[in-house]
Amino acid sequence: MIPDKNSIAAAHERISPFIHRTPVLVSEGLNEMTGARLFFKCENFQKVGAFKARGAMNASLKLSREQQQKGLATHSSGNHAQALARAARMLGVPAYIVMPRTAPEIKKRGVCGYGGQIFECEPTLAARESTLAEVIARTGATEIHPFNNYDVIEGQATCAKEFFEDAPALDIILAPVGGGGLLSGTALAAHYFSPGTLVMAGEPAGSDDAYRSMQSGKIEPAQSQTIADGLLTTLGDKTFPIIRERVKEIITVTDAEIIAAMRLVYERLKIVIEPSCPVPFAAVLKQREKFAGKNVGIILSGGNVDLEKLGTFFSTK
Repeated sequence: MIPDKNSIAAAHERISPFIHRTPVLVSEGLNEMTGARLFFKCENFQKVGAFKARGAMNASLKLSREQQQKGLATHSSGNHAQALARAARMLGVPAYIVMPRTAPEIKKRGVCGYGGQIFECEPTLAARESTLAEVIARTGATEIHPFNNYDVIEGQATCAKEFFEDAPALDIILAPVGGGGLLSGTALAAHYFSPGTLVMAGEPAGSDDAYRSMQSGKIEPAQSQTIADGLLTTLGDKTFPIIRERVKEIITVTDAEIIAAMRLVYERLKIVIEPSCPVPFAAVLKQREKFAGKNVGIILSGGNVDLEKLGTFFSTK
């Protein structure tokens, strides 16, 4: 079932003992730069360093104990992988994680640190799915998809629910979009808890399948030409209908625009974020006239950046 107001509220109560209520930061300098009043919801401070802790924990807690004991399984390039490995550790059960061999080392180390067992595969969706099917057949574990799962979407919706409670009335809320778990959850939370708030998203131009899907009315294939490694997946049949109905607009941004926004977050907010994280902020910077004079909420999705690559990002013009 698509999450409703009561189920999202129940999810928030369910996962609250296991997550952080992340802070909301502001910057007068960034407000002056954009002409908007910006509020940044810092999920980079979340458990495992990303909003993914919410959905993974909620979906894991809703399984029966028999399902939990057979283990949790998923395929993920990183943040959901860490989140599910952590949820499994909290429940005292195994985690089986399929990861592309090209996934950032920091995220692989995170999975191992939480006791997850990694199965590497080629960096294609087909390889991920076939490898995961083999793991599940062998272990009997339950798959918890990174985004195309209503219990995951329900958990991700708690981020925006908190945001609406902790920030002044937001005219617009933005999230990044990859598979659409966070964005669809944000859209549902806005509908139920702040119906006057418009929902928008930022997406890399080099992986603009969500933007193209909104134009065509059907799920378009993903591309993979962007530094925002967490946003390379295509939408799912559960996330897309919610996004199509409840998201006002998706704004695409280039890698250069993502890097410029990332630099500003480091310089002005003094916090660590990963390349997928500043994409919605880059959208605001790109189309400032659209946001001027408004209260704008931006979800900063995660902070699991490979520090060895950080200098490379900022030296790129």
